Amino acid sequence: MASSLQVLDQFQISPPPGSVPDTSLPLTFFDIVWLFTGPVERVFFYPFPHPTSHFVTHLLPTLKSSLSLTLQNFYPLAGRVRPSSDPSSDSKFEICYSAGDSITLISAECSDDFHQLSGNHPRNFGELYKLIPQLPHSNEGTIPLLALQVTLFPEHGISIGVAIHHVACDDSSSMHFIKSWAASCRLGGSDSPAPPPPLHDRSTIADPDGLYSKILAEIEGLRAGGSPPPPAESPSVAVEQPGVVIASFSLTREQIERLKQLVLEKSKKGEASPIHCSAFVVACAFAWKCLVKAQGGYARAGKKTAHLLFSVECRSRLKPPVPAEYFGNCLRPCFVELPVGDLVKDDGVLFAAEAIGRAIKGLEDGVLKGAEGWFQKIVSLIPEQPMSVAGSPKYRVYDADFGWGRPKKVEVASIEKTPGTISLAESREEQGGIEIGLVLPEHEMDEFSSCFSGGLKLL
Repeated sequence: MASSLQVLDQFQISPPPGSVPDTSLPLTFFDIVWLFTGPVERVFFYPFPHPTSHFVTHLLPTLKSSLSLTLQNFYPLAGRVRPSSDPSSDSKFEICYSAGDSITLISAECSDDFHQLSGNHPRNFGELYKLIPQLPHSNEGTIPLLALQVTLFPEHGISIGVAIHHVACDDSSSMHFIKSWAASCRLGGSDSPAPPPPLHDRSTIADPDGLYSKILAEIEGLRAGGSPPPPAESPSVAVEQPGVVIASFSLTREQIERLKQLVLEKSKKGEASPIHCSAFVVACAFAWKCLVKAQGGYARAGKKTAHLLFSVECRSRLKPPVPAEYFGNCLRPCFVELPVGDLVKDDGVLFAAEAIGRAIKGLEDGVLKGAEGWFQKIVSLIPEQPMSVAGSPKYRVYDADFGWGRPKKVEVASIEKTPGTISLAESREEQGGIEIGLVLPEHEMDEFSSCFSGGLKLL
């Protein structure tokens, strides 16, 4: 693998000198749950039919200068998480930015087949992962938050690899950053407005019930028992496994609408109250059934219950609502379980969608209900190998246009680190469609593909 990738240069990019004062932002209870995890990693592929000389002379300087300007607004990403400098603070950890702090930007050149790597078909995951930068090592108890890698495939394309530690922000905020950088980089050719600046006011997240201290105590209690790992031991490098592939599957708008119709018809027959039924719900249900059938481990292990874990955006659900531009984490976990026997039936997708829809509908009783037990429940589910979900169609990853057009392909590479994780994004090809990504051993991917295509034939 190493012979096909050549690092051209490495830069440290800071906000413009004097543009950001030394600042510290306390972590909220939404952030603290991610303290001992690792980065969310994405790769954006773009057609770029130019040689290395054009890339180095014309494009790279623009990427660097626009990144610096973008970090002026998104300065927390250039900082680090550290223990709070104020012993009287309710928050024990903070993001600290000091003048001169920077992020690493790597420029590289790759001789691999751009079109092979940026396709939807199953391909070797290890070949993709070298396009992702590594976060710098934690230093003196601090956690770096962002690293970037721009890789040229001469005469064919470019990839932008992004690694953002989850403790810094969720997908909503990370895509806000990416789209802001893209808007700053664009040189004409697009009349679309730049995104609004981020909001860094942490007082926006109210904590009247002391959830921060309760969740932190829960985490520290679990750490004392050996889980979760400290930051230095958090997985940040994927270990290449022979036969592990990444692939994408698509549901068209028409297929999604048909699934929603079937779910609602089934719900009316057996439910006294309506359920939440959306494109997200039916896409998760479809993938959940196919993944359980592909893995086959439930039957071998004698498991009778399948588990699903996904995050729910809370900005609009909190009271009062939090502005969409709020920068940080604002997610809660949502837990769903279903008998394996129901999930693997011919109409298992309908059972799954009903269960997911009921779970989301239940959030209307209070989006923070049971928050003090979230972390422990997540840890307790790990041995059950739940399907978990990264991303969402509403984040619109294919709108990240740096001036070369929309991405050809976007992958969430970090799903490889948690077995049973899928990624969701909007379809690049049509409004209302959904793209599902996953990483599996090759034989399981074949089973997933067979179940997926077989299910579509029934619609």
